[in-house]
Amino acid sequence: MKTLRRALVPLALLPFKNIVYAQKKDSIPLKVRAFFADKFPQNRDLNIEFTQTAPFQFSSKLHGNALPDHKVKSFQQVKAGVNIYFVKKKNWLLSTALNYRYTAIDTEEALLTGNNTKNDYHYHSEALNLSYFSKLWNKTAIYSASVSADGSDQHFERIRGMVTASLVLKATPKTKMLIGIAGIIDPSSQVPILPVFTYENKFNNGWVLDILLPRKVMVRKDIFSNSRISLGTEMDNTSFYTYRNNRTYEFRQLEINSGAIYEHNLGGNFIGTLKTGIRAVPQARAFDKEESIRDYIFEANYKPSFYFNVGISYNPFGKPRVK
Repeated sequence: MKTLRRALVPLALLPFKNIVYAQKKDSIPLKVRAFFADKFPQNRDLNIEFTQTAPFQFSSKLHGNALPDHKVKSFQQVKAGVNIYFVKKKNWLLSTALNYRYTAIDTEEALLTGNNTKNDYHYHSEALNLSYFSKLWNKTAIYSASVSADGSDQHFERIRGMVTASLVLKATPKTKMLIGIAGIIDPSSQVPILPVFTYENKFNNGWVLDILLPRKVMVRKDIFSNSRISLGTEMDNTSFYTYRNNRTYEFRQLEINSGAIYEHNLGGNFIGTLKTGIRAVPQARAFDKEESIRDYIFEANYKPSFYFNVGISYNPFGKPRVK
């Protein structure tokens, strides 16, 4: 589960929710585009969001030695992402994902970065994803390969890879189910193989169960004519690079956000999103970039905190009018 802290896993999962509709259509790329035309597409072509958490306490260790408990007075984050899909052939899908994250942390005491209690970090990642669609046991099979690079405002730091194979077990208007496996090509990874499971079921009362393991478990329902609400838990991550004593360190933390999400179609292919609830960070680690995350030098355990997120996205393939 610790490998979820990297942005690579969510990037590799991006095509899965878009292609489950393809099983009953001759032209898979056309069905992918049709999915983007939904009022609330699973992946936003252009997305900007801001996150703020309430102050929280945390305990930590440096080189295995316990440090005094500290308090994060302010945690703020701005994310921006672009997903671009290039369809080359009937059975091929080429896409790219560009992401930027700015993180500002204000602590009571200085930690890894010297004497400063206020620190800000710039992180970016770029990925190229190639997917191939075929038939296996009379089911739609999807094979994909991804390569990504990331870094800070100072340097490019890592190149990672991932290969996946998945099978669409069911794709009806009511139920969609997919299973798969992902292989991670990254020396710093603890788990080289990761299973993937996607399940969506529409109930007669209007609620929809949406599971994308290991990323999220949600139930959602359309309300009014242009909005919907979702309840459940989803995983996110924060990672960045920091530099000290001519060494490069990578910081990764896994975030589990539980609460409510409200989305509203603003018209003109714009969607506004509001998220709120409780954020839990079961583990956060910093380690030398040349080493594995298993060989961390710093570890922190955070108390749960209230979080608030607001975002806006633009989808060129979205419907110009809502139903």
